[in-house]
Amino acid sequence: MGILDTLGEVAGAVAAVEAAKKLDPNAGLLTEAAAAVAGFEGAGALESLAAKKKAQTDADAESSDADSQAEDSQS
Repeated sequence: MGILDTLGEVAGAVAAVEAAKKLDPNAGLLTEAAAAVAGFEGAGALESLAAKKKAQTDADAESSDADSQAEDSQS
């Protein structure tokens, strides 16, 4: 995990707290804390999902390149 991952998680927490305040202007500290934790965890989960999808796309591209090279060598 790098500094950018942490910044993304913090940004998710801040966005979740702001959204909670807009939904309920009288939200208490406990509600804001719960929103912050949910936003932090949600941003981390989204970053993990994006990294997995990127790795899968890269692996698919490599296997596609290998397949096309195999077809070229058979021709």
